[in-house]
Amino acid sequence: RVRFYAPGSGRRPVAQEVAVLNARGLLEYEHYRAKPEVAEGEDTPAEVEAGMWEESWQSHKDTKPRGPASVGFDLSFPDFSHVYGLPEHAASLDLKSTRGGDGAYGEPYRLFNLDVFEYALDTPFGLYGAVPFMLAHSTKRSVGAFWPNAAEMYVDVSREGAGTPGDATGNSVTHTHWIAESGMLDLFILLGPRPAEVMGQYTALTGTPFMPPLFATAYHQCRWNYNDDADVRHVDGEFEKNDIPYDVLWLDIEHTEGKRYFTWDTKKFPDPKGLQNMLAERGHRTVVIIDPHIKHDDHYTVFANAKSANLFVRTHDNSTFDGWCWPGSSSYIDFLDPAARSYWADQLQLDAYTGSTKHLHVWNDMNEPSVFNGPEVTMQKDCLHARGTVEHRDVHNMYGHLQAMSTREGLLRRGSTGAAGAQRERAFVLTRAFFAGTQRSAAVWTGDNMAKWEHLAATTPMLLSLGIGGISFAGADVGGFFYNPEPELLVRWYQVGAYHPFFRAHAHIETKRREPWILGEPYTERIREAVRQRYRLLPYIYTLFAAANLDGVPVVRPFFFQFPEDETCFAEEAAFFLGDALVVKPVAEAGMTETLLRLPGDPMSLYYDTHTGLAAGAGGTRVELVTPPDHIPVLQLGGTVLFKKERARRSSTQMVHDPYTIVIAPSSKGLAEGEIYVDDGSTFAYEDGDFAWRQVSLETGGIIRCGAHPTRPVGSADAAERVAELKARVERIVLYGVTKAPQKVAIRLGAAAAEQELSFTHDAGKRVLTIRKPDAPICEDWSVHITGLA
Repeated sequence: RVRFYAPGSGRRPVAQEVAVLNARGLLEYEHYRAKPEVAEGEDTPAEVEAGMWEESWQSHKDTKPRGPASVGFDLSFPDFSHVYGLPEHAASLDLKSTRGGDGAYGEPYRLFNLDVFEYALDTPFGLYGAVPFMLAHSTKRSVGAFWPNAAEMYVDVSREGAGTPGDATGNSVTHTHWIAESGMLDLFILLGPRPAEVMGQYTALTGTPFMPPLFATAYHQCRWNYNDDADVRHVDGEFEKNDIPYDVLWLDIEHTEGKRYFTWDTKKFPDPKGLQNMLAERGHRTVVIIDPHIKHDDHYTVFANAKSANLFVRTHDNSTFDGWCWPGSSSYIDFLDPAARSYWADQLQLDAYTGSTKHLHVWNDMNEPSVFNGPEVTMQKDCLHARGTVEHRDVHNMYGHLQAMSTREGLLRRGSTGAAGAQRERAFVLTRAFFAGTQRSAAVWTGDNMAKWEHLAATTPMLLSLGIGGISFAGADVGGFFYNPEPELLVRWYQVGAYHPFFRAHAHIETKRREPWILGEPYTERIREAVRQRYRLLPYIYTLFAAANLDGVPVVRPFFFQFPEDETCFAEEAAFFLGDALVVKPVAEAGMTETLLRLPGDPMSLYYDTHTGLAAGAGGTRVELVTPPDHIPVLQLGGTVLFKKERARRSSTQMVHDPYTIVIAPSSKGLAEGEIYVDDGSTFAYEDGDFAWRQVSLETGGIIRCGAHPTRPVGSADAAERVAELKARVERIVLYGVTKAPQKVAIRLGAAAAEQELSFTHDAGKRVLTIRKPDAPICEDWSVHITGLA
């Protein structure tokens, strides 16, 4: 046995045993071997029996040239009854036991990337991505386990002892059993002690999420497919006509010439550059789909050049692999080969990708990889990578990860005109398949979901699990990919999608059109308001992405991340935190007019209704929240500060100079603090110091203070001279929980400046104080003094 101890601290000075490797003696492996030769007339040895050297799946066969290899181990977590992670599964946030019985699964969690059509819910069956990382949590501490193995993997979970999920006795043990088909045993145990620290340690190993351009954090409009140039222009015009903001318009596979990626159907899109430039002039970007399968066509230069350079995946007998996907007969780029990754990046350069512009970004789909005529709709495990030196079975779960990495490299190279940060444009990539570390390169979505209420409900635990796996930038197809959502479902999906890290509407080619204005009133107004709410919150959301890029903490978080000692919320998966300030409760049932939510924390934790400003309840209480058709419940935790931009614009690019509204929710002690990160939103100039990281706090005595964040990185003192975004000012401060109007409100712009009195209004019924037009620069020091605050 190997025992892992976490050092004691504070109230628990004694070291705690947090994990035990091989407690049940299941650390085993099946070694590689050469197939014995059997002379004629000799008995067949056991090592040559059926299934030892090849396996079948329906009509498919895979050879196993190294025999029946496998490696596995057991890892136990004493005093832990809650474990999380192992995405991607359409399953509960708190991982269920897999040994059968009431409320348990009867088979292990599978990690094997597949193109899953209309996936089922509440199952341990693997989906499009795989992250072999688990987080165990108790009231005492958190611990993580990471096995960086990209082969097919199964993980069993079982529990024993009196402590079971929901029981706070804390004397149970959770056993896990990890088995992979091949690979090395390279296990990392991360000692926390809290969820945020475990995430920091995990992303120190695998990388923190990339810092997205601002436009990528806004609203995306997609469909399979927008038909042609006229259709795109019509959709763009309807957004403008209906006064609904959006930032990105997407084109699916039909935009290409016969599913040949890096091309355009010139009959449908005669001037793709002109179209992209038109959208860009109006503040919008374009995203196109580029899948890893390349159509067999010797007159198609992307295929011909890759074939001549031997850059495709090979079969077990070293011929070019041929599979069937959207274009028909196709070969698959071997992204394990550095030369192939470089070749792929080359195709994204402006001089290679005809019809592309710097405003074009990329969506990598079907990259599990999906092979329509392959076993389980994927590639045979005995295919070969890296010039025939690595079997696909060893790296299957990395394939999409490597494609996304190559795509990002190509876009970054395209957007670079020099070494300085301001000369390098940021890139946006979306990928369906992923592995540990994909967060460095791309955003992820939950794949081909359905327009059903239960799929809307399943979105929350799926996104929370992805965040625990390090994949912060994630979302689900708003409205559901398959089938036609009823109007109420579509509206409710928009309302929660506005609070997801990745906010994109998407639909199958056979569904009815469902752009925000299609349903008419009152639904269009409700969707408009949901999308606008996303844009109001962009300063806050963008700051969350900056924090994730810095320390790996997810953008959306389970309740236990914020309240790690509140056992009653450890299995909560019907609501979530957006950052540390907002609690979001999706409406995932038809006709719902109210919903119950147990607020996390103790009675000293206060919550405010963001729609009214009124107190909503205290931690540890179960509250009834109204769910009118025009919004879902969203609460602000006391002790936090939100930063918003209230003015309606057509896209995020028009919001650069807009002023801020600061919303302060006091704690039970009358205090609050929050942070805002500001940079140019598009380049890597922040790496050279062109950014600001600020903190606004409510202090005792009714003082609101803005200054440099005390623990975050410090930007250049003259950054505002180069970055227009840093010059924006504050036009309004909203303070919740104010029982009576103060005597006076004044601002001091700088420590030595004289006070200037400010106007204000007070809503006694809602207990909301609104301070008007402080006109304070967000990136300079200032303080507001409220006399007689109560």
